[in-house]
Amino acid sequence: MTPGLLIAAPASGSGKTVVTLALLRHFRNAGCAVASIKVGPDYIDPAFHAAASGRPCLNLDGWAMRPATLDALAAQAGAAAELVLGEGVMGLFDGAIGAPAAGLAPAPGSTAEIALRTGWPVLLVVDAKGLGASAAALLHGFASYHPSVAIAGVLFNRVGGPRHADLLCESCAPLGLPVLGALPRDPGLALPERHLGLVQAGEHDALDAFLERAARIVAAHADTAALAALAAPGRMAAAAGAAPPPLPPLGQRIAVASDIAFAFAYPFVLAGWRAAGAEVTTFSPLADEAPDPAADAVFLPGGYPELHAGRLAGNRRFLDGLRNAAARGAAVYGECGGYMVLGRTLRDGAGQDHAMAGLLPLETSFAAPQRHLGYRRATLLGDGPLGTADTAYRGHEFHFAQERPSGRAAPLFACRDAAGTARGTAGQCDGRVMGSFLHLIDRAAD
Repeated sequence: MTPGLLIAAPASGSGKTVVTLALLRHFRNAGCAVASIKVGPDYIDPAFHAAASGRPCLNLDGWAMRPATLDALAAQAGAAAELVLGEGVMGLFDGAIGAPAAGLAPAPGSTAEIALRTGWPVLLVVDAKGLGASAAALLHGFASYHPSVAIAGVLFNRVGGPRHADLLCESCAPLGLPVLGALPRDPGLALPERHLGLVQAGEHDALDAFLERAARIVAAHADTAALAALAAPGRMAAAAGAAPPPLPPLGQRIAVASDIAFAFAYPFVLAGWRAAGAEVTTFSPLADEAPDPAADAVFLPGGYPELHAGRLAGNRRFLDGLRNAAARGAAVYGECGGYMVLGRTLRDGAGQDHAMAGLLPLETSFAAPQRHLGYRRATLLGDGPLGTADTAYRGHEFHFAQERPSGRAAPLFACRDAAGTARGTAGQCDGRVMGSFLHLIDRAAD
């Protein structure tokens, strides 16, 4: 297996995304065929990874994916690559809230769980702002907490200067844990954010210049050769061929909305549809393109339609194309943002209502945003394009919109959270038109 290294941190906000991007661009510039993975349910960071490395980034999710899916995707990530860099999720040992772990096993959905399964060692990125000799205690705790999770080295981030770097290195020397570098505090290494995370890579006008600058900084302040040498071959089960399709193809010819308003589609889901024999085409709702009239299925992924609601409401070719697809009996499926567009109205943050496709009796609003976040086990309540009744999936929910049914439609899923607690029903289904705020990731193994 291709050597890999997981870039993790003690907590969210430590800078592991920028460090990962800087390393990906540095190794790419050095002529290394470097690939990446992202741990957990994330659409935004993988797009940055792809821009930095020039290769697609795949997600690995220990809670939401079946073991065969994990192994196959990990193997695919390293195909034709010399090095795989993986960015962790939250803190190293943080996983699905409430999900039970067996014995000393790391929390399901955590970076530590992926490290244990793949055999890839961990580079710990530590935010050193406000941290001195206590860094040694922190590192000792992380290195000894789970003996089977190999922390191979540490990279200090946001270091105040040479004296600060010396203090950190001297304090940690007795641990025997290699310190691979000390990156300086630099406001220019911050990426802009919005309510669901970073502003998307496709909206970052100066992204390439940012990546080049980040690569230069990491090369100047870290031992990248020693860092690459920490990578170890994976020990995943041999995975010949593609991963098992996580979702059944919605049809034989599937039109997928794809632009900055509908960017949250997992590449491995689309690849699974193609591997199962479906033809996948794309169209841009923001460019007022209609789905392929020959398509027997339309997929509206999540994204940020709320930021473009006025424009979408005026795009008649797009909206009429959706309505025509539904009228001819095509399967029409929307996730999160796509679900909102299938409804009757979308109220933006300023309180203005925008007419949407009207294919589901649903009104959504951002006038009083409230966060909805967490893993979900979703069971189909009836037969349809996603499978037969009682087919179960695992997925994730993350949105701020409020929804209000504005008519009668059948619920799509019965849901439980990661702890197994019932969460009621989710989504709506009207014939072959269906959607919910859930992002489906894989079939449930249980």
